[in-house]
Amino acid sequence: MQTIYERIEYLIKQEGLTKKSFCEQLNISTGNMGDWKRGKSTPGTHKLIEIGAFFHVSLDWLILGRNTPEILKESSATYDFEEAKTSEGRVDELLPEEKEFIKEYIAFAEYRKQKLVDENS
Repeated sequence: MQTIYERIEYLIKQEGLTKKSFCEQLNISTGNMGDWKRGKSTPGTHKLIEIGAFFHVSLDWLILGRNTPEILKESSATYDFEEAKTSEGRVDELLPEEKEFIKEYIAFAEYRKQKLVDENS
């Protein structure tokens, strides 16, 4: 099973970037990258959101390795609003850190959508 670092490294290679240029573009210290590689630490939630947006991959894949790192396309996404409405009541059952993760994921989705709009303008 791949680690978060290994998935980030894979994306860096796929984009033809050097680790140094990747770090510079996302304002990541090479020391932090080294810690991620050695397993001493992992990127924080905000940095994972930035990395996901930078490479246009889902946090689900980046964090858990689920599915494939396909490029996200906002226009191809379909949402089941009825299911979302019934899920709202279950939010109260979540732990505070799970609620915070959902808020951050929503912020990521909004950031990604705005970035796509800006790129297409």
